Amino acid sequence: MKLIRFGEVGKEKPGVQLENGTRLDVSAFGRDYNEDFFGTDGLVQLKDWLAKNESSCPKVDNSVRLGAPLVRPSKIVCVGLNYAKHAAESGMAVPKEPVLFFKATSAIVGPNDDVIIPKGSEKTDWEVELAVVIGKKASYVSEANALDHVAGYVLHNDYSERAFQIEREGQWVKGKSCDTFAPVGPFIATKDEIKDPNNLHLWLKLNGETVQDSSTSDFIFNVQEVVSYISQFMTLLPGDIISTGTPFGVGLGFNPPKYLKPGDVVELGIEGLGTSKQTAKAYSGK
Repeated sequence: MKLIRFGEVGKEKPGVQLENGTRLDVSAFGRDYNEDFFGTDGLVQLKDWLAKNESSCPKVDNSVRLGAPLVRPSKIVCVGLNYAKHAAESGMAVPKEPVLFFKATSAIVGPNDDVIIPKGSEKTDWEVELAVVIGKKASYVSEANALDHVAGYVLHNDYSERAFQIEREGQWVKGKSCDTFAPVGPFIATKDEIKDPNNLHLWLKLNGETVQDSSTSDFIFNVQEVVSYISQFMTLLPGDIISTGTPFGVGLGFNPPKYLKPGDVVELGIEGLGTSKQTAKAYSGK
């Protein structure tokens, strides 16, 4: 299944996207895509419900805004420097174990919403990433069992303000958590739809020019390793997002570096997970 949420900001409703691209409103199912849904076999129940009720579900026009395809989760855990070439372009050593940081969940927006360049920012950057959605509480899980705890996968652009992230004191979280810095979607593809998350083509274009073009086969730490590793340090709850890192081609890596300006258009996609598009806007203080 492909899970979507649609409608005005703050008023999104749950839906599904069918194989032919048709979008259906499944509000009548009675549950949104939150921790309780993912943690109590909501996916199985929704699939059973759809088998009986699909024909009566209202269609959602393609002109309707898509929101993030899940309710704001308890946390977003990100993996830094998880592609060797990206570590090199960042001028950092290839890590011996996953580099973890948090991204504020208040940064989550819909896949095609504008990205707002933060107040005082001169170094807002892009990062196409495969994100994992947790489907079952995970604590001290083994790599062999890690995928049992995954509900599905989703496209994420891990926007980053490099001066806030690298040049200011403290942790990376400041440069990762600005409002609009986590566009997620268009949909969550359930685990059965993605045969091998560790071998997916992913790409990003800036104003029509391809700047990132790689594969998750270049992971330093694959999905199973990352889920297991994070679960050694914290409990992952249903609906939590793990963002698995970005390949080379970020603005920081250009010579000279290239950062977002108002009016820039960023388009990105991952094999099997659709595409998204954000237009950069200046912070207006509203």
